[in-house]
Amino acid sequence: MHRFPSHLLAGYSNFMAGLYAREENHYRSLAKDGQNPTTMIIACCDSRAAPETIFDAGPGELFVLRNVANLVPLYAPDAGQHGTSAAIEFAVKALGIKNIVVMGHGRCGGIKAALDPDSSPLDAGDFIGKWMAMLGPVSAQVATNSWMTAAERQTALERISIRNSIGNLRTFPYVADMETDGKLAVHGAWFDISTGELWVMDNDSGDFIRPEV
Repeated sequence: MHRFPSHLLAGYSNFMAGLYAREENHYRSLAKDGQNPTTMIIACCDSRAAPETIFDAGPGELFVLRNVANLVPLYAPDAGQHGTSAAIEFAVKALGIKNIVVMGHGRCGGIKAALDPDSSPLDAGDFIGKWMAMLGPVSAQVATNSWMTAAERQTALERISIRNSIGNLRTFPYVADMETDGKLAVHGAWFDISTGELWVMDNDSGDFIRPEV
């Protein structure tokens, strides 16, 4: 019988002695009164790009959705099982989220697979390939750009993918309506794992810029 990973138990022990001990009253309040975050982050599953760490967020501050390559599908209310769409619906309709941030990151494995499917050890016919097919023509155009280096193509698609996901996010009727009414703001961001730099998308031009902090 496999034992529960010891490093997780050690981490939990540190959590209880540290953060939980300092924030015990806050945790109890969250349990009693429920969560009330104002910002949703749609981020990648990558273990190196945790939004709570990057934004130094405490318990209850962020509503975080993570999937492969931080993608948002088109609004498609059919009989399928749509985990990402369900989380967006819950955040907007149930929690009354005021900001949605689609945050990509450098050296994303999902984006690399989209650029070069043959390099991925995963079966394109199962889940990853179908999921990344959302980028379809976009990834094909970037992949065939011979003027760019491999690293430039990777960064370009990581950022283009964020804009693509924001466009898909706006196909959700309640997202579009609330954004038009000024009740919801949609943002894009890109995090460089190597340098720690955060780049924020300008909503008018679509360019990614370094914000003043």
